[in-house]
Amino acid sequence: GINAEYMVNIPKARNTYCARCHKHNKFKVTQYKKSAESKQAQGRRRYDRKQQGFGGQSKPILRKKAKTTKKLVLRIECGVCKWKWQVPIKRTKHFELGGEKKRKGQMIQF
Repeated sequence: GINAEYMVNIPKARNTYCARCHKHNKFKVTQYKKSAESKQAQGRRRYDRKQQGFGGQSKPILRKKAKTTKKLVLRIECGVCKWKWQVPIKRTKHFELGGEKKRKGQMIQF
């Protein structure tokens, strides 16, 4: 893969443009996490209705998984007005938020 070999390390804060404040502000960066599925969603209601009664599994269940990674989504929040915004980044296997920065030519400390 393109960047599956190395660790992606992203700082926990970034300075970027806020569309609500119309200027650059400090943003808090977190990793997007999918929320729990709603039982009232139209697709869920339709699926539950279709599954009722005899006839077994009515819809196909995907078993041939092709991808080994997911695209990462960063959720950033403005420190001033609390406006939230999502930024997708490339695929990677290893990802960390606010990890130790790599330094060039530093002495190894024990």
